[in-house]
Amino acid sequence: MDESTHRIEYETMLLGRHRYLSAPRLHPDGGHLDRSAYIVLSRLELDGPMSIGQLSEAFRLDPSTLNRQTSAMTRAGLVERIPDPEGGIARKFRVTAEGEHRLRAERLQNIQGLEKVLEGWSEEDTAAFAGYLRRFNSDIERLEGRPWPRPAR
Repeated sequence: MDESTHRIEYETMLLGRHRYLSAPRLHPDGGHLDRSAYIVLSRLELDGPMSIGQLSEAFRLDPSTLNRQTSAMTRAGLVERIPDPEGGIARKFRVTAEGEHRLRAERLQNIQGLEKVLEGWSEEDTAAFAGYLRRFNSDIERLEGRPWPRPAR
């Protein structure tokens, strides 16, 4: 391993600990989206309704873990269970209007936080950084055999 790999390991560890980028933020109603809800809602937003089995496969998590997470999200009004639109047996989870609203608000706060961090960066540096992050994540996904959907931007 070269020195760069050691530096990348250390910097990704630090990135994971920076609460500024991932800390739950309070909403006017006193609630917040925790990290798991934010990620599940983001996935449902891109892929549409998914069953517990599909979520388990996508996240590589035990179905019991996702049952707990989706139950909490259902109680909070962020998702709802619906019959499979394609006629399958398993019920699926779909983002509610409240879930869409809260996800948009949370994403806007995240983007505003990133804009503060990147304020002194040039547009070229920001674009290069975004490209390297996408490449890094895509290579992890390739090795896992589980590509993650991305918005069509």
